[in-house]
Amino acid sequence: MPHTVGAADLLRFAAATTEAHGVPPSDAHLLADTLVTAELWGHPSHGMLRLPWYLDRLASGATTPVAAPETVSDNGAVLVVDGHDGLGQVLTDHAVTQGVRRARRHGISAVAVRNSGHFGTAAYFTRKAAAQGCVALLATNSSPAMAPWGGREKRLGTNPWSIAAPGGRQGTVVMDIANTAVARGKIYHAKERGEPIPEGWAADADGTPTTDPRRAVEGLILPMAGHKGYAISFMFDVLAGVLTGSAFGSAVVGPYHRTGRSGVGHLLICVDIASMADPDEFGARMEALVEETRSTPLAPGATEVLVPGEPETRTAERLRREGITVVDDTWASLAAIAATTAVPLPAGEEFPA
Repeated sequence: MPHTVGAADLLRFAAATTEAHGVPPSDAHLLADTLVTAELWGHPSHGMLRLPWYLDRLASGATTPVAAPETVSDNGAVLVVDGHDGLGQVLTDHAVTQGVRRARRHGISAVAVRNSGHFGTAAYFTRKAAAQGCVALLATNSSPAMAPWGGREKRLGTNPWSIAAPGGRQGTVVMDIANTAVARGKIYHAKERGEPIPEGWAADADGTPTTDPRRAVEGLILPMAGHKGYAISFMFDVLAGVLTGSAFGSAVVGPYHRTGRSGVGHLLICVDIASMADPDEFGARMEALVEETRSTPLAPGATEVLVPGEPETRTAERLRREGITVVDDTWASLAAIAATTAVPLPAGEEFPA
């Protein structure tokens, strides 16, 4: 049966087990926080089910436990960093620090990261930049999941991206999407829950549409909006892979593979709001946009209009009170990690499904 666990307990467990794999305490806490935050936002596809993947790659040596980002080139507003196979979360956090600092100095900055790994949810990092007065865009590439439009073999990743901006009283306005009909992690999550996936999400290895998540994992994830999703994914591979000097296309290795250099690339662009507009005026204009959007007449069956990022904020408030639900397969994976690392499994309360 599923378990309900407090966010703080999950955070301590994930951090301690990561630290047991040789990751420095502050970096282990960061990785853990990205996973628990995804759970709180209502996105378990990017939450605790990924902890075993990250730890397996650390154990195999595919991921370097102590990240050592190296500057390849530095032109002031533009920085290129080689991550040397460190944890993607740690390297992207470094990019945010550098990106915000350089945007404040130059008005706009671009930080390219090569030879990184999967960083979890992109919104975790763009929100950080927005909280420091920037509008931020973060793009990454990923291992093959999608066939080019008209093809039947996967050659491109979901290549997700996020844009975040301060929203005045609203808080941060943020979008974070993959260029496929769904993020691959949601298919893995359905597989762990033993549930079918909706039609239109994926096809099997032969290109036949499927609602079986097991067949979908071995097959193709379909692009969002048909050929448009394919084109966007291709261009973000240009930005995050080709331009950064990292791997691209079928050369990228995903986090669910225990071995193999990941080769993921990221590109972070930060615009310092104060360099372009008065921050208070910007905040007021954002509030006006939010209010105009929310006041839209409702479609039949709808109860309210939300702005990007608002569902996650609401869900986090609720789950901090109620606890995070961990499904059986993920719980079993955490129990195996606890046995291997000698870190006690967090106490979970069983409840009827």
